[in-house]
Amino acid sequence: MGTDILRGGFMTAKKHQVGGDHYQVQAIQPIDYILDNELDFCEGNIIKYVTRWKYKNGLEDLKKARHYLDFLIEDVEGKQ
Repeated sequence: MGTDILRGGFMTAKKHQVGGDHYQVQAIQPIDYILDNELDFCEGNIIKYVTRWKYKNGLEDLKKARHYLDFLIEDVEGKQ
């Protein structure tokens, strides 16, 4: 679904991670889960930060996940 950065099979976005290998060490990459489940921006970021917190930014990533969860909760509450 548009994840190729170079055509012709040389390199895909999943094989070329910018800024570390914190997603490549996972059994399922967050981008696959996010796209396959058609998650929106906030949901995708929650998955991303919760998945990588142990391997990248620790507590900061958990706080980022909570921040996006708060956005999502406020959005849902605002529609009720």
